[in-house]
Amino acid sequence: MITGVIFDVDGTLLDSMKVWEKAPVRYLESLGVYPKENLSRVLFSMTMEQGASYVKEQYHIKETVQEIICGVNEIAEEYYIKEVQLKPGALELLAELEKAGIPAAAATTSSRVLVEKTFERLKILDFFQGIFTTSEVGKGKEEPDIYFLAAKALGSPAETTAVFEDSLYAAKTAVKAGFCVAGVYDSCSEKDQKELAETAAFYMGREEDLLTFWNKIRR
Repeated sequence: MITGVIFDVDGTLLDSMKVWEKAPVRYLESLGVYPKENLSRVLFSMTMEQGASYVKEQYHIKETVQEIICGVNEIAEEYYIKEVQLKPGALELLAELEKAGIPAAAATTSSRVLVEKTFERLKILDFFQGIFTTSEVGKGKEEPDIYFLAAKALGSPAETTAVFEDSLYAAKTAVKAGFCVAGVYDSCSEKDQKELAETAAFYMGREEDLLTFWNKIRR
């Protein structure tokens, strides 16, 4: 029986991964710097601080790490606050969890400000017991700390806590830490889908929505 649910945000609850592919590139281009084509892939598993440090070192820009983070966030913020939408079935799933008395938390590599503002606009903030960010935890999702902190806040042990993730590396971390992982399809990680399906205890394919997926899991 599932006693708590931890949701990744980008690519899992929100259809927002493409903005994070574009924002660092657009930020560098605004400085007159043209990055390599694989920059988004390199930054994918990093925290904001790690990514900003990488960009500063690799592209020899004078801005501080914090200035880089702020610059990238400013580019992403307008899209998040005005445009980004929930994945299909996300609102219905959150309402179903609340009805069933199953607490939920968010675990994200995005900034708290962006997530909270977006959740407020989409009217889902109140569904969450807590929002945990890798920047505040001090470690990325290659380490399980963020999941353990979220599970503790939910009062839910790892083995009965479902972690919804679209990222293969994060799903592997959560599986290794003993969580019940639900792999979520996202088009931005198309090439990882076969391995994600093999890694996760449950897998949501291209044709499913989140509520349908949840109903399959709880059976």
